[in-house]
Amino acid sequence: MVKVTRRELLKTSMAGAAALGFPSLNHAADGAAVSRKGRIHQSACQWCYPHIPIPQLAEFGAQIGLRAIDLLQPDEFEIPRRYGLVCAMGYAGGGEIRNGLNRTENHAAIEQAFRKNIPRAAKAGVPSVITFSGNRAGMSDDEGARNTIAGLNRLKKIGEDNGVNICLELLNSKHDHPDYMCDHTAWSVQVVQEVNSPNVKLLYDIYHMQIMEGSLIETIRRNIQWIGHFHTGGVPGRHELDGTQEVQWDGVMRAIAESGYKGYVAHEFVPTGDPMTSLRAAVELCDV
Repeated sequence: MVKVTRRELLKTSMAGAAALGFPSLNHAADGAAVSRKGRIHQSACQWCYPHIPIPQLAEFGAQIGLRAIDLLQPDEFEIPRRYGLVCAMGYAGGGEIRNGLNRTENHAAIEQAFRKNIPRAAKAGVPSVITFSGNRAGMSDDEGARNTIAGLNRLKKIGEDNGVNICLELLNSKHDHPDYMCDHTAWSVQVVQEVNSPNVKLLYDIYHMQIMEGSLIETIRRNIQWIGHFHTGGVPGRHELDGTQEVQWDGVMRAIAESGYKGYVAHEFVPTGDPMTSLRAAVELCDV
C-alpha cells in the first residue's frame, strides 16, 4: 500500500503549481452547476488538491454539486462562501495527530486555541472543527480515555456556546498512523458518551475504519448519534472511490442517508489521475 499523508502532500503543495497550470479546472466551464439529490451533503478535503488554489477548488466544487470544502485554516474559513459553499470542517488548533487530548499537558493550549478560533468558525458558518487523541506512546487506552474525556469536558462549552461541533477523529493505526489511540469506534464512542455534549462528536473516517474494523454499515447505524462528520477514501491506498478498491460506496452512502444524518460527508482521497475528473466521479457515485 502506498501511504500518502496530509503532511506529505502539504509539504509539496506549491512545488508543481506553476507547471501544472491547473488544466483540469477547465472542466468547471462545462456548463451550469449540477443539481444533486441532496440526501448526502458532500464536501472535499483541500489537502488532497495541493496544486489547486482554494478559490478554484471551491468554484469547481460548486459546479459539480459539492456543498463544502474541508480542513481549512481559520484565515481560509470564509473563502468557500464566495462560491455558495461553506467550510464544513476547520482546523482550530485542536492538537496534532501524534500529540493531542490524551495528554493533559496539551489541554490548556488547545483550550486557548479553541477560545480564539471556534468563534471565528461560528461567524463563518463552519459547523465543525477537528481534534485528535494523540498517540499512545506507552499510555494505556483507559488512561488515555480518561484524559481525553477531561480535555473534551474542558472544551465542550466553547462548542456549545458557539453552536460548533468539536469532532474527535478516528484514524487507523495499522498503516497510516501507527500508535494512534483513537483507532476503534468502541473507544471513541465511550469517550463522547462520557462527555455527553450535543457539540462533541466523532469524525468517522470510513477509509480508516474499513482498515481497522470493517462492518461499516452496521457500525454507522449503531453509532450515528455520536457521529458529526464523515471522510471517505478508497481502500487500500486512499485513492479514488472506484472498482479498484473494496468499499461499496453507494451502499454505505445509502445507509448514512437512511439514518437521518444531516451533516457532511467529505471526500478525502488522493487522486491518481486528473483530480477534478476523480472528484466529479466520487460525487456522482455518492449522490444516492
